Amino acid sequence: MLVTKQKVLRRFWYATMPVSHLDAGPQAFTLLGEKLVVWKDGEGRLGAMRDRCCHRTAQLSRGFYDRGNLACGYHGWVYDRTGRCVSIPQQPETAIPSGARVEAFYCEERYGYAWVALEDPLLPVPDVPEGFDANFRRIEQFYEKWHCGALRMMENSFDNAHFSFVHKATFGQFNQPVPSKYELWPTDWGFDSETIVPVNNPPAAVRITGDPSPVTTRHLRNKWFMPFSRVFHATYPTGIQHIIFNCATPIDDHSIQLVQLLFRNDGETDCPTQALIDWDRAIIDEDRAILEATDADAAVDTRRRVEFHMASDKPGLLMRRKLMELFEQHGEAEVHA
Repeated sequence: MLVTKQKVLRRFWYATMPVSHLDAGPQAFTLLGEKLVVWKDGEGRLGAMRDRCCHRTAQLSRGFYDRGNLACGYHGWVYDRTGRCVSIPQQPETAIPSGARVEAFYCEERYGYAWVALEDPLLPVPDVPEGFDANFRRIEQFYEKWHCGALRMMENSFDNAHFSFVHKATFGQFNQPVPSKYELWPTDWGFDSETIVPVNNPPAAVRITGDPSPVTTRHLRNKWFMPFSRVFHATYPTGIQHIIFNCATPIDDHSIQLVQLLFRNDGETDCPTQALIDWDRAIIDEDRAILEATDADAAVDTRRRVEFHMASDKPGLLMRRKLMELFEQHGEAEVHA
């Protein structure tokens, strides 16, 4: 699947960058191959527009804030959040042409990130209740570019079969390669899932799990949000909840910007933030190494290109089926390189 060719994918929300990055000025971002400028106006409202001034096509991300609006760094033309030009410094007494504007996109803040949809969104920003629950702390773990496909990352997130191999140095049980089975419940926005997975619990993980045993379990209640967001909700026998939210934002057909937030129902004295970052960092590096070694063009419509799947890969198959239904509903077919 080439994400830039599936027009319906433009109708979903994607996390682009931390809102704090916008304090220093407008920032460039590429989403589904579209070059954007993301910025914040004088009232703190977020904006996203095509990263080209309508005058001489200079990148607006190289501009600056001017009295709550966005000014081009080339000739100082000024734009509001709707993309309308509101000032041309060289001719202050002349009416601004009605066609002097830049295409603007949907943009709003959630979980400390600027989320963008390129066209009228089909679904809201994924809901993570713990993001608004005072009983959970939020830790911003990772924000980085990966050279892999967004669907590959999503499939991997629900793939119990890779634990024994990719994660054998952290929590995976190499001598137990048969994966735990998932229960799945399709939803309007993706699916809910549940499984219980035994995992190794080395000394470095004891404060993460709260369990001193060398082997513990993760009770997983994971969610997939179309097209490329997921919630990993692990509860350990100790009652500690370790909840990871990812958005695999597609930059283009072969790369993603991965956002990872962590929510925990414990405190800093129970498990320091740095320990949580270090532990999940080791795991995510294992995933990144193998995913960047895969073909980013994952098949969705298996009638078009054969990919072999294990019987245990129920989440991946359901994910592909729902995406295929989405494409067909909107009059599209899967596109490959």
